[in-house]
Amino acid sequence: MNENALPSTRPSEEVIDAVLTASRVLVAVAARSLAETGKDVTITQYRTLVVLASRGPQSLASLAELISVTPATATRMCDRLVKKGLIARREQETDRRQLRVELTKRGSLIVDAVTEHRRREIERIVGEIPSAERPVLVQALRRFGAAAGELPEQDWTAGWDL
Repeated sequence: MNENALPSTRPSEEVIDAVLTASRVLVAVAARSLAETGKDVTITQYRTLVVLASRGPQSLASLAELISVTPATATRMCDRLVKKGLIARREQETDRRQLRVELTKRGSLIVDAVTEHRRREIERIVGEIPSAERPVLVQALRRFGAAAGELPEQDWTAGWDL
């Protein structure tokens, strides 16, 4: 079969540009929502809190992988978050050499506050999109999140032991 006859699986420039634009909007919303809390937390630190909120306690190695940083970077970031009282380190009962980090109540409150602010701002933005077009947006964004390995909002577990 001729290679030129095969449909391209690469996304078009139009799709990439649209996602980049949406990404800039969402990063701006996230930054404003984080600033609203008045806490000294970077976006990467906030992402760490979100991962712990959505996936529960993690080893430093798995946390580093989930937030796409080196284990050394994850360790330094966790040191800062521990000092801020937003996460805690816990030894494993079965192997005290293995540490896990988990969200504290204070860290959970920040995630909740930022999420609520983001929800309000996203609601305002989505309100500008005609309601007939929203189901297509939902489907596309769900597929985008799944392709990135992100957990859907409704699948977050709120019952981690804090």
